[in-house]
Amino acid sequence: MGDDTEWMKLPLEQRSEHKLWKARLNSYEEAVKLFQTIDDEKNPEWSKYLGLIKKFVTDSNAVAQLKGLEAALAYIENAHVAGKTAGEVVSGVVNKVFNQPKPRARELGMDICLMYVEIEKAEPVQEELLKGLDNKNPKIVVACIETIRKALSEFGSKIILLKPIVKVLPKLFESREKGIRDEAKLLAVEIYRWIRDALRPPLQNINSLQLKELEEEWVKLPTAAPKQTRFLRSQQDLKAKFEQQQAAAGDGDEGEDEEDAAPQVDAYELLEAVEILSKLPKDFYEKIEAKKWQERKEALEAVEALVKNPKLEAGDYADLVKALKKVVGKDTNVMLVSLAAKCLGGLASGLRKKFGTYAGHVVPTFLEKFKEKKPQVVQALQDAIDAVFLTTTLQNISEDVLGVMDNKNPSIKQQASLFLARSFRCCTSSMLPKSMLKPFCAALLKQINDSAAEVRDAAFEALGTALKVVGEKAMNPFLADIDKLKLDRIKESSEKVDLAYGKKGGGAEKKDSKPGAAAGKSGSTGSGGDRDMKDSTKSSGPPKKVPASKPGGPPKKGKATAAGLGGGAKGKKGADTKETVETELSLEVCEEKAAAVLPPSCMQLLDSGNWKERLASMEEFQKAVDVMEKSEMPCQALVKMLAKKPGWKETNFQVMQMKLRIVTLIAQKGNFSKTSAFVVLDGLVDKIGDVKCGSNAKEALTAIAEACCLPWTAEQVVSMAFGQKNPKNQSETLNWLANAIKEFGFAGLNVKAFISNVKTALAATNPAVRTSAITLLGVMYLYMGAPLRMFFEEEKAALLAQIDAEFEKMQGQTPLAPMRGKRSGGGDEECDEEEEEGGNDVTDLLPRVDIGDKITSDLVSKIGDKNWKIRKEGLEETAAIISEAKFIQPNLGELPSALKNRLNDSNKILVQQTLNILQQIATAVGPNVRQHVKNLGIPITTVLGDSKNTVRAAALTTLNSWVEQTGMKEWLEGEDLAEELKKENPFLRQEILGWLAEKLPTLRTVPSDLLLCIPPLYSCLEDRNGDVRKRAQDALPTFMMHLGYDKMVKATGKLKAASKDQVVVMLEKARAIMPAKPDAPAKAATSKCSGGTASSSGKTSSASEENNTLESKPDPKKAKPGGPAAKAKGALGKKVPNKSNQEEDKSGPIFIVIPNGKEQRMKDEKTLKVLKWNFTTPRDEYIEQLKTQMSTCIARWLQEEMFHADFHHHNKALAAMTEHLESDKEGCISCLDLILKWFTLRFFDTNTSVLMKTLEYLKLLFGMLSRENYHLLDNEASSFIPYLVLKVGEPKDVVRRVVRAILNMMCKVYPASKMFPFLMEGTKSKNSKQRAECLEELGFLFESYSMNVCQPSPAKALKEIASHIGDRDTSVRNAALNTVVTVYNVCGDQVFKLIGNLSEKDMSMLEERIKRSGKKPAAAPAKQAEEKPQRTLGGNTYAGLLRKAPAEELPSKLNCSLSFTSLPLLSKIVLCLFSLLLDGQNYVSNILGLVCVLPVLTLGLGDGFCEVVVLPTAHRIRAISPHFDDLHSNTASTINFVISQVASGDINTSIQALAQV
Repeated sequence: MGDDTEWMKLPLEQRSEHKLWKARLNSYEEAVKLFQTIDDEKNPEWSKYLGLIKKFVTDSNAVAQLKGLEAALAYIENAHVAGKTAGEVVSGVVNKVFNQPKPRARELGMDICLMYVEIEKAEPVQEELLKGLDNKNPKIVVACIETIRKALSEFGSKIILLKPIVKVLPKLFESREKGIRDEAKLLAVEIYRWIRDALRPPLQNINSLQLKELEEEWVKLPTAAPKQTRFLRSQQDLKAKFEQQQAAAGDGDEGEDEEDAAPQVDAYELLEAVEILSKLPKDFYEKIEAKKWQERKEALEAVEALVKNPKLEAGDYADLVKALKKVVGKDTNVMLVSLAAKCLGGLASGLRKKFGTYAGHVVPTFLEKFKEKKPQVVQALQDAIDAVFLTTTLQNISEDVLGVMDNKNPSIKQQASLFLARSFRCCTSSMLPKSMLKPFCAALLKQINDSAAEVRDAAFEALGTALKVVGEKAMNPFLADIDKLKLDRIKESSEKVDLAYGKKGGGAEKKDSKPGAAAGKSGSTGSGGDRDMKDSTKSSGPPKKVPASKPGGPPKKGKATAAGLGGGAKGKKGADTKETVETELSLEVCEEKAAAVLPPSCMQLLDSGNWKERLASMEEFQKAVDVMEKSEMPCQALVKMLAKKPGWKETNFQVMQMKLRIVTLIAQKGNFSKTSAFVVLDGLVDKIGDVKCGSNAKEALTAIAEACCLPWTAEQVVSMAFGQKNPKNQSETLNWLANAIKEFGFAGLNVKAFISNVKTALAATNPAVRTSAITLLGVMYLYMGAPLRMFFEEEKAALLAQIDAEFEKMQGQTPLAPMRGKRSGGGDEECDEEEEEGGNDVTDLLPRVDIGDKITSDLVSKIGDKNWKIRKEGLEETAAIISEAKFIQPNLGELPSALKNRLNDSNKILVQQTLNILQQIATAVGPNVRQHVKNLGIPITTVLGDSKNTVRAAALTTLNSWVEQTGMKEWLEGEDLAEELKKENPFLRQEILGWLAEKLPTLRTVPSDLLLCIPPLYSCLEDRNGDVRKRAQDALPTFMMHLGYDKMVKATGKLKAASKDQVVVMLEKARAIMPAKPDAPAKAATSKCSGGTASSSGKTSSASEENNTLESKPDPKKAKPGGPAAKAKGALGKKVPNKSNQEEDKSGPIFIVIPNGKEQRMKDEKTLKVLKWNFTTPRDEYIEQLKTQMSTCIARWLQEEMFHADFHHHNKALAAMTEHLESDKEGCISCLDLILKWFTLRFFDTNTSVLMKTLEYLKLLFGMLSRENYHLLDNEASSFIPYLVLKVGEPKDVVRRVVRAILNMMCKVYPASKMFPFLMEGTKSKNSKQRAECLEELGFLFESYSMNVCQPSPAKALKEIASHIGDRDTSVRNAALNTVVTVYNVCGDQVFKLIGNLSEKDMSMLEERIKRSGKKPAAAPAKQAEEKPQRTLGGNTYAGLLRKAPAEELPSKLNCSLSFTSLPLLSKIVLCLFSLLLDGQNYVSNILGLVCVLPVLTLGLGDGFCEVVVLPTAHRIRAISPHFDDLHSNTASTINFVISQVASGDINTSIQALAQV
């Protein structure tokens, strides 16, 4: 008996695993009580039972199992860590509980599953339950179905994923077991309750009798939307709300949330994709080209049957689409046209977003085919184009639609307008920005005046729909100038529109209300397609709602927006908009008006023959204008009085100057219109080149430009100037324009006209005109960047060189904020619209060529020819077409599909050639190239998997050039990148991951499709290839910054247990270094000046404009230059502060002293809290880490300069640091570790100017540290010296010299013995220059500090050095030999023991070199000494004592030598040195360095007495290392060593020892 009760003494954990069921039962009962008494869910006590819960539920004894289930349920309900057991416990429940005969056991098992769902573990629970459906035991299957149904009923379809359940539902209906079928029926009814008709398509193939039974049950269900009745732990707020509603039992409250409770479920997502390409008839492509229409019909019917599948698997449908498109466009049989259109529509509906690749190809064909008037064809085309629209965006097809709006065929115009109307219904206001709405409205406004009634009706419908979508405020500018009747008609159309994103859609009702007679025209066309589009849109799930009050575009800055449609809209709003101009007055009326405001004497003397009287008249005129009010100033009358005889032909310069000043005054003070400007402009241009009056004329022109806007004024002035033959006037006009652009900005200027005039000026014979033209081009370059040069590539080489030189001057400069602009309340207002759109890419103002006609079928066939030479010829022709056009429209014809095939060419040269063409296309098309991203851009990523480095590099360059134009949004949308990452190609994976890791940190938000990349990303973390794993780990933080830690951890649920654990650890690490999201770009600031406000003159590319939450924008006030700034990645836009603010911001210290800041950083690095500064090339995470560390101790403005993408900003940062070096020593030293790390990043820059400035600053920095007696810390040295050693191998000699000088200086702040290992490591480099230079440096260390510097031991170090004697490179061999010879001179024959065994050849070379060198290193030639970097005297007051002898004096002076007679002189030198030592050690080190380097010194010893002293020459003598005593065990040994050096026979050694004393 004692043995039976022995288990009672055991602890709970051991009893639960005991072999006796009674012991286990007892432990389970105790566990239930214990679990219910622990209050804190995070109590560590819970962790003890993590491994036991599965055993609780799988107990072999039925009685014990029941109590174990109760204990497990209590544990899951109360323990915080219970979620970790979800997978294994639910698996145990499914296999060991659901098969139990006792209902109580099954009930507890279901409760456990539901409790796991409640604690946020729905996915593993659902996964295990679905696995249970495959079990052979029908009891288990029934229990699993019942559990799923119960979970769905309580938690709802938002928590329980329906797609995997619906997928297995048909299989359950086919089961032999009646119990399974009955339970499946109940589950189907429950699912229908949540998603309604979305369940019908997946169940359409089950038994008809079963379907009928389901239909009967579905009808009985209540119409009210179901609600969640049980809530997750994170949904406690919803739970409280639900309980309140239950308590109130009020219908009103329930009704309010009814719509919210009904989830939006897309039936498409529940379907399985069907692969149809392999099911096409083998002879399909032959039949579709057959001459007999019956054969073509047969082929099309085969496709039609296949595309009826509601969901199609992604694949390469290019050939199929091309064949169908050809039938639609060229087939004469209208029945086949309708059939082909239906097939294309079916493909679009089945593929959805995946069809977007082909949308740009088929839409133009559909639009052109609308010329057919047969209703069946029109209806088929409508349905097809509407289905295609839902796969793409309106912006992508806008060019195609606008292209047919001016077509001569009224049917095409009508159908295009109706298509726009239907498309607008499926848009929200955010989908119709002002930039897109403007061209559409301009085209539609033309059509409301069309002669065909159906065209007018369609245009009114489209305008009314746009008005309903974006609201009146956004449409005001476009409808300002149409008459009231038409405006009312648009409003009427707007009221009838029901939007797809509204609460109800009225497409079907509208169709019924249409007259039947109009079926072939607007009736059948307007609504049928609309219904389909809305249904499809609805099924795909609507995007977020945009408030109706929010306009589609930003409101105008500085202007009141019109309140109603009819009034208040200003400016030039569209192509047909009329300008408001002042009526021209007759001369008599002008005289009458002028006489009313001018003194009589002034009027009488205006045309006097005496110049003095005219001058007096002008003075009175000016006084009168000065005192006039703006409202009473008749500007036109006054300027016409000035133009009266002699007018602008005035011969007296004083009178003329006065006239010009009056014009300036009138333009500044009055309502100066263009009519008034026309009176004076000709005269002003005529006088602009005058020596005495030119400046006054320019001032007058500037005032007029401010009154009438610069674009109009500049266009008039330039055309007048080049209408004359006076080169002086032309030159000065261009100079004025260049200055005016700087003051007014670039917004609204007619680039095309100016380029034409500049070309004329460049061809002028007068050099002044050419010079002014080049200056103007330089200013334009500030705003336009590199694209500007493309217009002048045909100029002569000499002229082009001058233009390039001017552009080079402007590199890195940014245009200032506009100081002048159009005054509020001015006369005409043409430029408001243009100024407002200053944010658009300036390249959009440039003329673009349509090359679609040049992409002929012959050219396409050439590119696809079997002979590679012909393919190459075709590609060269294509490149020539694009180069010739410079800027092209996005219409590329059949070129994209042809180029796509060449990306997979077996000839790698042709692949690279294709990539170059694609790069050309990106630059030439500009932001509109985004519509080709899916069909031409994504295939570029496949080339990243090529095995050749050069091909991958070319592909990456091309990819970046596309992204620069399009932004990242299009690339991240859809499954394309995820599919590429799934391919098990290590090159492809590592390149794409590296690219994403670079791009993602620059984005503020990303499409939700990025989540699709997570499974392949996790797969890459376990890839066999180390580089892939490394890139995947680098990419983790960048994914996490957008998706969040929780989502990424949740995505690990589908991984295997072992993999999941590893990935979660990596996610934790990534979480610690996750970069912050970029700040939102600042809005363009408006600069104010006296008399007006300046308009925004900056630009961002349209890609950046679209992706304001994706791609970081350039500064709106800055132009988009073509230099490095144009390619800046991730550079955040900032408001341009005014000058005073900027100066104020930069006035404080640049380094902030944080107590113990440096020590804490060292501690963090030592404990691996941050990344150790060790890399081959700097990765983003290192840069982000450095930014974060600098944020607390370096001024923000300086940090922005330091991490700017443009190298010019790095130069500014270096200049600021140099300026503050002496004044802010303490701050500099406190941040020294961060400063040195930043310099290591600059070592990887390719810009020489930055590198040289960096090295110059380092020289100053180490000089300052030496003067401050600062000793470099090991942490600082290890993160800097290895990268400095890398630069000693630079190919440029000037860089190597400076680096060697810095290494020399570092020995003053860091022990030479610790420098030694870094240099030894440098000798292992593959760079021969680096090996040679490091060996030379080692030689100098031996010479300066003897053998004590050798680390870890002389023998080991010298063996390594001697091994380089056999190097293939001559310079390395010589450096190694020289270093060993230096050691020989220090320690004698002992060197042969230390270097070990050398080959016979190497040993003979060494012995020969030792013989030639002699015993003393001083015998090295003087020339070699001069080549070494020499120390120079810093501000030394004693520098005048010593000078270097001229080269020609050296031979004679070298004959002099030190003798006993010169000892007094030597003693004076020593005394001099000791006196300097008393004054300060800094002078000693400087002079000692100079004494040892210069062979001849002249010392003045008295009046008229000068004696030459010759000192020995050395390669380079270094100062004793400040840490020299580190080499010795104690102070006594150090002193003995130094004293022995003082007694040395070598003067250099003695002097160094004296300096050390």
